[in-house]
Amino acid sequence: MASMQSVQMGRNGPGVGAIGLGCMGMSPGIYGSADDSESIATIHQAIEAGVSLIDTGDFYGMGHNEMLVRRALGDTPRSKIVLSV
Repeated sequence: MASMQSVQMGRNGPGVGAIGLGCMGMSPGIYGSADDSESIATIHQAIEAGVSLIDTGDFYGMGHNEMLVRRALGDTPRSKIVLSV
């Protein structure tokens, strides 16, 4: 598998993969129902594919989304992921 192209966020920001993962739709009520197991599997697959930018927000599902991302990233080294909130 080819590696993900890297880009720098802003002038002095961190380097991240050119493709990020937005997690808003992983919370119930945002775009309908949501499945935590499928969402966690999606996050894991994205990381395996080279995604290093994960976007979440405390207002997505009234905090559900941040807790979901926390569970999904459990054993992932923090240095591998940039969280955008």
